[in-house]
Amino acid sequence: MSNNIADMTANHFKALFEISEEINSVLNLDTLLSKIMDIAMRALDAERGFIILSREGTQHFQTITARNIDEREVLNSEQFSTSIIRKTFETQEGILSHDALEDERFCDFESVMALKIRSMAAVPLRLRDKFIGVIYVDSIKNRRNFNEKSLHFLEAFANQAALAIENARLYESLQLENRILKRDMEKIFPFNEIIGQSTAMKQVFSLMEKVARTNVTVLIYGESGTGKELVARAIHAHGPRRNNPFVGQYCGALQETLLESELFGHKRGAFTGAVSDKKGLLEIADGGTFFLDEIADISFSLQTELLRVIQEGEIKRVGDTHIRKVDVRFLSATNKNLQEQVKKGLFREDLYYRLNVISIELPPLRERKDDIPLLAEYFLKKYRAKTNPQVTSFSSSALKVIQDYYWPGNVRELENVIQAALVMSDRSKIYPEHLPIYQKARPDEIENLNLSDITNRYVRKALQMHGGNRSKAAQELGVSVRWLQYRLKELED
Repeated sequence: MSNNIADMTANHFKALFEISEEINSVLNLDTLLSKIMDIAMRALDAERGFIILSREGTQHFQTITARNIDEREVLNSEQFSTSIIRKTFETQEGILSHDALEDERFCDFESVMALKIRSMAAVPLRLRDKFIGVIYVDSIKNRRNFNEKSLHFLEAFANQAALAIENARLYESLQLENRILKRDMEKIFPFNEIIGQSTAMKQVFSLMEKVARTNVTVLIYGESGTGKELVARAIHAHGPRRNNPFVGQYCGALQETLLESELFGHKRGAFTGAVSDKKGLLEIADGGTFFLDEIADISFSLQTELLRVIQEGEIKRVGDTHIRKVDVRFLSATNKNLQEQVKKGLFREDLYYRLNVISIELPPLRERKDDIPLLAEYFLKKYRAKTNPQVTSFSSSALKVIQDYYWPGNVRELENVIQAALVMSDRSKIYPEHLPIYQKARPDEIENLNLSDITNRYVRKALQMHGGNRSKAAQELGVSVRWLQYRLKELED
């Protein structure tokens, strides 16, 4: 039956406009079908209805959205709706009944009698002569609720809806292909967020791959700047909780009471400044992964509370009596020897074993020399566009300086040095004189010193150069202020 525009009402035109907007704005198929159903029922003042989609132009139906009809009944072979679907599919034309109770085509169906269906209309969803489904609506109140105008509108509406459905299906198909491609790429490059091809890093990747697919707690060891948080994020991103939150908290910078409030939340009035209830980070991470950076610095009392979370999955906000349940996977990191901390009585032994089901030790940069050129090239490409686009590579002499340096600040220091070199270079390459580390240490001056002595020497020198200003000294060394504070604390001890 051809469309008759003259027969359409203002409500019909409004509905056609609405569905044309949905074509360009809604790409989730389930959401789109719900919107199509609601618009059609509103335009026709229908009381019930459904949309059913076929698989690749066949009569094998796979998707259904219904209003005031049990979806299971729609496909029941004895139901009136099944006959409508089949007839619409076979004729490829719309069906209209002013009074199904009196219509000889449908009056024998028990469901028509039981539901006292009066007016009904059904039209095929077609796209370029391809049948993709059916739209059906009915009414039990008014035997003349639907007429020829209604059918003309519904056919025009179905043409627009079919286009929107096809767009959504194509979008979902592309998303699926992307997920499959990403999964296949992850098999080839399982942790492409982390740069490294050295034997040491391959061993780390192998262990990460094993723990990522589980929910066990993992303790990550490594010097400052080795990328402990990056490893934690990669484990989460490739694990069963990847679609849930990853929440991290650095444990060394906050006072005990403030850290407790950050982790567990607080109740209004629990302490001065607690003007409202606050959800803690552990609640925010519910269902996901919680990363505790520098776990060795957490107080003994907080260690006890943390142990209860790991063992029982329970938390209690500061100042509250209500116990809340959380489901969190814990990943932790430290640059200290936790076993030594346990022996000194500074860290709970039971918590240590809870956190250390699996341990991953990240090698310092000086022990993975083969990765230094890769990392340097990565940081050059990462920052050159915004910093100095004319620089395209390193000179061989600059690469030698980079590889020979001992990198006390590890990967983070290397990143800072490359950024600084890009700023300093006025040529197409980076040369030794552009590197902040150039001539910082001569081999004959340091051959009798161990690594700790060398590091301490340069920390003191940087502080002296900048009048004790820790921020400037950290920038000079290419490390974080946090790392410098730890080093100074060790010097004081």
